[in-house]
Amino acid sequence: MNQFPSKNYFTMPNEIFSLGLDASEIAVYAYLRCLENRSSYQCWPSYTTIGNAVGRAKNTVMRYVDALAEKGLVSTEPTSVLMRSGIKKNGNLRYTIRPIREAIEIFHARQLSAVERAAERQRVQRKLSAMDMLPGA
Repeated sequence: MNQFPSKNYFTMPNEIFSLGLDASEIAVYAYLRCLENRSSYQCWPSYTTIGNAVGRAKNTVMRYVDALAEKGLVSTEPTSVLMRSGIKKNGNLRYTIRPIREAIEIFHARQLSAVERAAERQRVQRKLSAMDMLPGA
């Protein structure tokens, strides 16, 4: 017998803690994971709903959602709602939880790029220092 009904808990990938997220980003990601449809990996909460759940203001949640999307953890797309009056209005974003391996690949690629940029800066700095030591410079 299953001790925990599947609708009363959700899983988090252990790798989430190796991506350099701050606590609020993890909280927003966890809330989206909590709400996601487990077959489509999607959910539709408003920024306000997310903010109420994690104790952050709407504008702050918007920044965290953007950060999660940039890091490859979620993708978002706008939705629309047709009102009874026939007027079409903007709906909540549709969040799709992305595979964690994609976010890890993005994270490692960015780390490698940063190391390569730092190495290039060091090479340029050494060349400039060597040029300063030349006679007549």
